[in-house]
Amino acid sequence: MSRQMHPAGTSRQDGIDERQAQWTAELPDVDTRGMAILGRARWITLTARPPIEAIFKAHGLDSGEADVLFSLLRSGPPYRLRPTELFRSLMISSGGLTDRLNRLTKAGLIRRVAAEGDGRSLPVELTEDGVRLARNAFREDMAVEAAMLEGLTKEEQVQLANLLRKLTLTITTTLPFD
Repeated sequence: MSRQMHPAGTSRQDGIDERQAQWTAELPDVDTRGMAILGRARWITLTARPPIEAIFKAHGLDSGEADVLFSLLRSGPPYRLRPTELFRSLMISSGGLTDRLNRLTKAGLIRRVAAEGDGRSLPVELTEDGVRLARNAFREDMAVEAAMLEGLTKEEQVQLANLLRKLTLTITTTLPFD
């Protein structure tokens, strides 16, 4: 297995480097650059999720419930959205949202309020407890995520975020999504 020089000038390798080397030996005509990027992105996501989900669990939430609370919080005062706005922003089905809303209502973190001029619509709004919990959980989540990025300089973090944005836009505009 050949050793590659990495941008930081080290010869450190990870599991993706090893897989690429194996595939290069087995199928030298196959371009594995996608694995180098998407494989690492998958590994990062799988590795980062448990400590983040532990934060949510410590606050009595699962990640789906946290997503609802964070969506409402970032919408700004009065921290209220229509269910349609919520499930579209969360990219889930309306049925999946209903289950989350029921659990959060039972926990006293959200309430359904009548929409002005539309008795059929019941927007979702954070309660005071919901605002407090969402703020605390989000702060803790961001602190853990910042700690995960400490191996990169601030400039590298900005560069990586910009490259990932570019990749996201490329993927979402070139692949057919249903």
